[in-house]
Amino acid sequence: MDNRVFITECPRDAMQGIKDWIETSDKINYLNHLLKCGFDTLDFGSFVSHKAIPQMQDTATVLEGLDESETKLSAIIVNERGAEEASRFERIHYLAYPFSISETFQLRNTNATIEESLKRVEAIANICHKEDKELALYLSMGFGNPYGDAWSPDLIATWSERLTQLFEVSRLSLSDTIGIASPELVKQVFSTTSAEFTDIQISAHLHTVPQNASKLTQAAYEGGCRYFEGAIKGYGGCPMAADELTGNMPTERMLDWFKEKGIETGVDNTRFSEAFVTSAKIFH
Repeated sequence: MDNRVFITECPRDAMQGIKDWIETSDKINYLNHLLKCGFDTLDFGSFVSHKAIPQMQDTATVLEGLDESETKLSAIIVNERGAEEASRFERIHYLAYPFSISETFQLRNTNATIEESLKRVEAIANICHKEDKELALYLSMGFGNPYGDAWSPDLIATWSERLTQLFEVSRLSLSDTIGIASPELVKQVFSTTSAEFTDIQISAHLHTVPQNASKLTQAAYEGGCRYFEGAIKGYGGCPMAADELTGNMPTERMLDWFKEKGIETGVDNTRFSEAFVTSAKIFH
């Protein structure tokens, strides 16, 4: 299986910061194209405050219009209320919480301190157990901190260990929220975590500029990472991270690198090309 990777496409991350309203029917059409591609997971929507992220207020309606697919669905939630709402939908596989190792960013992103977030994750983990969902955690600010909070590779390892010991975590996505990671750091971080946490999925959620995409993909892969997250054309990023959105990892750049190296992704090239064309209606 060393020659196989698993791709999560993140249209939610790509769309959430767009201020102009995207019609619900257009979202459904785009997501249905993505569901045909063979992605492992689709980060399709979120159950969060409509005031904070107005673009995602139709997530429940969008979900009702999605076709059947073997691709698993993941939804972002930031509190117990959102987890309860998301858990009512049988189609949703992962409940994903953005946990930051930066106190400043945790407050900005979820209006909670790190300690408050631990209590939230405990409640969400209990809901996952009760409703037969899997818990995914994004480790935000995983590759640096622009706010002056303490940061180091050891801090990533410490929090990864603490979170996976406290909670039944299925996937831990190490997130370069602001796009500052170097290939050397990415390889170092994944070399450590992939070797240490062999019983859960350690995923790369890297925000970057397109010209660095291949180098960062290679670095994570060489570090032992086998789960990768991206968004077509590199759109989006975290609207809570900075005034200017830092783009997502462009999925097509990752797929090109994997294809060049003969690494299996499970993604159908023809279906992906069709989805890529359809994305033009969403991302102008």
